[in-house]
Amino acid sequence: MVAVGVGAAARGPAAPAKAAPVTQASGGVVIRDARVFDGERVHGKASVLVQNGRIAAIGPDIQTPDGAEVIDGAGRTLLPGLIDAHTHAFNDALARALVFGVTTELDMFTAHQAAAAWRAEQAGAGGAPARADIVSAGTLVTAPGGHGTEYGMVIPTISTPDEAQAFVDARIAEGSDYIKIVFDDRGAAAPMFPSVTPETMKAVVAAAKARGKLAVVHVTTQSSALAAIDAGADGLVHIFNNEPPAADFAARVKAAGAFVIPTLSVSESVAGIASGAALADGTPLSRFLTAEERRGLGASFPPRPGGAARRQHAIDATRALHEAGVAILAGTDAPNPGTAHGVSMHRELELLVEAGLTPAEALAAATSAPARAFGLDDRGRIAAGMRADLVLVTGDATRDILATRAIEGVWKGGVRLERREPVAPPPAAAPQIASGVISTFDEPGAEPRAAFGAGWQISTDSLMGGKSTAAMEVVRPGAGGSAGALEVTGEIAPGSPFPWAGPMFFPADVPMTPVDLSRYTEIVFLARGDGREYQVMMFATRLGNIPASQPFTTGPDWQEHVMPLSDFQGIDGSDLRGILFSASAGPGAFRFAIDQVRLR
Repeated sequence: MVAVGVGAAARGPAAPAKAAPVTQASGGVVIRDARVFDGERVHGKASVLVQNGRIAAIGPDIQTPDGAEVIDGAGRTLLPGLIDAHTHAFNDALARALVFGVTTELDMFTAHQAAAAWRAEQAGAGGAPARADIVSAGTLVTAPGGHGTEYGMVIPTISTPDEAQAFVDARIAEGSDYIKIVFDDRGAAAPMFPSVTPETMKAVVAAAKARGKLAVVHVTTQSSALAAIDAGADGLVHIFNNEPPAADFAARVKAAGAFVIPTLSVSESVAGIASGAALADGTPLSRFLTAEERRGLGASFPPRPGGAARRQHAIDATRALHEAGVAILAGTDAPNPGTAHGVSMHRELELLVEAGLTPAEALAAATSAPARAFGLDDRGRIAAGMRADLVLVTGDATRDILATRAIEGVWKGGVRLERREPVAPPPAAAPQIASGVISTFDEPGAEPRAAFGAGWQISTDSLMGGKSTAAMEVVRPGAGGSAGALEVTGEIAPGSPFPWAGPMFFPADVPMTPVDLSRYTEIVFLARGDGREYQVMMFATRLGNIPASQPFTTGPDWQEHVMPLSDFQGIDGSDLRGILFSASAGPGAFRFAIDQVRLR
């Protein structure tokens, strides 16, 4: 799953200052007398020589070459670079991941053009030392209107088994390293999206294997997980949390030889728990977090009324799989609510230990196990000839998994990263306006204008897979005989768990950029309409991508509405990103108008 915010430009903030690579010493690097976890076993005291981006030697008595940098590893643990086996990479995600020791991300859906550019960069002479490598599924395999189509990206979809080989071949032509399929059986925990049929899933799995590619399957329920296993999937990229595991579940997965990426962090989030909240405060990792990452870690998916999602079901299923000998791979599903790239791997490791893995087994799940499962033969272990992707941490991470959070050094391809604390960009300057008037809608023309910012745009739940619609037009006359008002028509369609549709005002010149409007304490507007309930939704940086809302009702006559900003979960206007006027959840057609919208 992937989460995005509401709004036309909710792709995240401007990139923070990136950490910079540090040139390797001419004679290489020797990390001396460390406890070394090589991806599979623990060396109680060993030294590692890095030269030309590779592990040149590992052992108790390594000679230091002339010109080599020597790093004291006593009291520390040296790990292979961490591999996050389930992410979605956008913007500066890969650079952020490296700061927290993740040197490779296995991406489960992103724009294939971006993935191709990243692959080319990391294959070049420089090797992209300032960011994690990416291995990617590119475009996922989903049904028309299915999960993956809701994020504003136009992607191909599949409807029948007969299309499978051509569909897979097209993904391979785009560069997909493996094939990811979205399959849900529409059970109690499944999203409200159409899904490929079991027959189509099976055909896609066969088509991928015919081309020598792994086929991994997104599932949300136990029954969909077993259907994927029966279809021959190489791996499951989630574990279910809708019910306890059946007595034979783990044995069936083991017999099939499949691996599982439980993504326990996001499973917690789906159950309404902010999985990463503890990472954002009081850990050695927290000072390297951006403000946006802190907000993301402290968020979760809104729990569904009567929903069956329970974190313990996911923990118990993972425990059963581990006890049965199924290969467990560590993956976070970043950047969904409750997660962030790189940093959430440290929470995922903690959750795997809670699910019964030893700290060393959890570390293997984040290093050698994903490298083995996905055929990445040059990484995931510390051994002569392997890539020098390394993480040095204080303490004994093979006994205390929380020690991974005390990172002292990160190397990618033998180049050490200079880990810098990000500098938070200030909110955009307060707009230069003589009053708090946003729009009177009195100007000529049918398009609404605003006194400042990027103006008005229609926003609907199509961003989250919904089918609600809306349109807006300036009509004449407006309230009290004024020149104009903004009329909004549309329909709230059933099927989306979070329906909305209506006009959104962006107070900054760049949509969804925060501005400081703290001089004002309330929003005031006039409204009339069809008698149904509507809502004002406020977006502020401190709220992350989940808005705060307040209801208002409409009738045939114009009525003034005054809403204190503090009623919107205590916001003060200092980091305002957007204001949305939307129909509420009940399905059906709607019509309302607003006028004289202002802050005061």
